[in-house]
Amino acid sequence: MAIGGWRPKKAKGEDLVRHLYAEHGRSLLAYATRLTGDRAAAEDVVQETLVRAWKHAEDLENDAKGSVRGWLLTVARNIITDRARARAARPPEVAEPAEGVPTPAVERDHAQSVVDSMAVLGAMDGLSTEHREVLVEIYYRGRTVAEAAKSLGVAPGTVKSRSYYALRALRAVMSGPGKEVAR
Repeated sequence: MAIGGWRPKKAKGEDLVRHLYAEHGRSLLAYATRLTGDRAAAEDVVQETLVRAWKHAEDLENDAKGSVRGWLLTVARNIITDRARARAARPPEVAEPAEGVPTPAVERDHAQSVVDSMAVLGAMDGLSTEHREVLVEIYYRGRTVAEAAKSLGVAPGTVKSRSYYALRALRAVMSGPGKEVAR
């Protein structure tokens, strides 16, 4: 099949790509831009489409069933589909921030929270049984002072004072020997 009266077999590779781009480039770019929503990505798709046309010049010449533009548009659609599938199959890329743009906060590492939990549990072993029980009731079980008092069988005022002294002792254990307790 002749492309606009011009046979791809007679052209050298560069001439073929120039001719196809001159005849079909604008519509191919518009189609790819509509599908991708990104002009730069669409330009890449057009380039890849023309490279594939160059590699399959004989198929274009011998294919009497359809038009060259239809072939090009189908190839472009297939390239876009392949790229979308490839993006979906791999984790998203992280771009480096531009100069002057603040770096987004990095989420806290899960490993650090495990270490912190172990440190708190170790420090709680250094507390008296009464102090530990009050902290477990209020902070780990999420109970109110009244609920903790009922569960422990003590007065609410006792729960309040024990929690105050328990937190103070916990701070002392966490800060280590010889360090001042933060208030």
